[in-house]
Amino acid sequence: MNSLENALATLSSWVWGPPLLILLLGTGLYFTINLGMLQLRGLPLSFKLMFQKSGSTGDVSRFSALCTALAATIGTGNIVGVATAVKLGGPGALFWMWLAGLLGMATKYAECMLAVKYRRTDDRGEQVGGPMYYIAHGTGLNWLAKLFALFTLLVAFFGIGTFPQVNAIVDGANIAFAIPNTLTMVALTVLVAAVVLGGIKRIATVATALVPTMAIGYVLACSALLLLNWQAVPGAFALIFESAFNPVAAGGGFAGATVMMAIQFGIARGVFSNEAGLGSAPMAAAAAKTDSPVEQGLVSMAGPMLDTLIICTLTGLALVLSGAWQGDTAGAAMTSEAFNTALSSFIGTKIITVALLFFAFTTILGWCYYGERAVLFLVGERGRFPYRVVFVALVAVGGLLQLELIWLLADVVNGLMAVPNLIALLLLRKEILADTRAYLAARAQAASDPQPA
Repeated sequence: MNSLENALATLSSWVWGPPLLILLLGTGLYFTINLGMLQLRGLPLSFKLMFQKSGSTGDVSRFSALCTALAATIGTGNIVGVATAVKLGGPGALFWMWLAGLLGMATKYAECMLAVKYRRTDDRGEQVGGPMYYIAHGTGLNWLAKLFALFTLLVAFFGIGTFPQVNAIVDGANIAFAIPNTLTMVALTVLVAAVVLGGIKRIATVATALVPTMAIGYVLACSALLLLNWQAVPGAFALIFESAFNPVAAGGGFAGATVMMAIQFGIARGVFSNEAGLGSAPMAAAAAKTDSPVEQGLVSMAGPMLDTLIICTLTGLALVLSGAWQGDTAGAAMTSEAFNTALSSFIGTKIITVALLFFAFTTILGWCYYGERAVLFLVGERGRFPYRVVFVALVAVGGLLQLELIWLLADVVNGLMAVPNLIALLLLRKEILADTRAYLAARAQAASDPQPA
């Protein structure tokens, strides 16, 4: 097992080396500049469009499509992932998570806009789309589309989709409520099977019900923690900015970190959290009831802001101001320690555990859908049921692996998934810019035209 961990650690360092970091940030920076900071000036329109009905083509509402994507992104990355980034890269990793989130908003817009533009109707009459479709039909690179679908399947099976989420749920339930691991795994498997067998509409229904509730609840809990410790908040921000550009010395249970480690782990965990550039959210966006690719791109763009710039920030501040990042704990236990220190041992542990249970469960549902889209693209309808059986089986055994191993595995397959998608976005950059500018110009013209009396 140690040999496997060492091998995965080496592979992860290679995958998340300078080339991928430059490709991720460079793609987001390109669209940020050429779309005129659309993620900032277009954000009010994003929230306005979110609840508007537009067109009859699609399977779920715009808001439900966003919630399905957020179900997959608001997960252990917001609690365990942030803790892992700060533990390995120091407080400065949070700054690089913010940068990944800000630039990721532009990337998320581009990929979700293309998903609606190139979506297709399958044999069941459902809307299907995502990077494999805009790669295949937009660039003509069928081999790259199949490679993306294969990597998506690996992420669903061995990355974000199963093992990190199940492990977090099992450990959290045992620590906070002394529930036996086996009992948790059985109950979780039954719940997952009951939802995923209903397809996108059932997944979207559950996500629409759970995601807003769990996100608001967690934000309120973190906000209460920060308000009770408001004197330490400015110092926490100062330490984050200082550590982003300076090495952090070892101290307590913290092993020390270089600036490169802060960048690497901050961006890797930021992408793990908001999935901008991975190409996952476009598969959910393609199911939205909308006739405008640009409008769904704008709605989807809000995802990284809600996920990384708000929820991850709140978790990170709790870790830094409480000093938990310098302790001996890691993962969910480290975040629980932060809440225990700032609130109380009883309240803190319960808050983190309940948040983890909901966050991880919805992430499993979202990634089951993504993996299924990949299977259907690769082998067609005959692969749907076998895929669901295998996915549920992996959920059933997901709590048996070690935390360090599953995070390394998740990092590797996440990075591999991002490469084909980012290449496609850059190849299709001209039509992304042209379609966006045409839509914004038409909207501005419509707003300036005199309204009939």
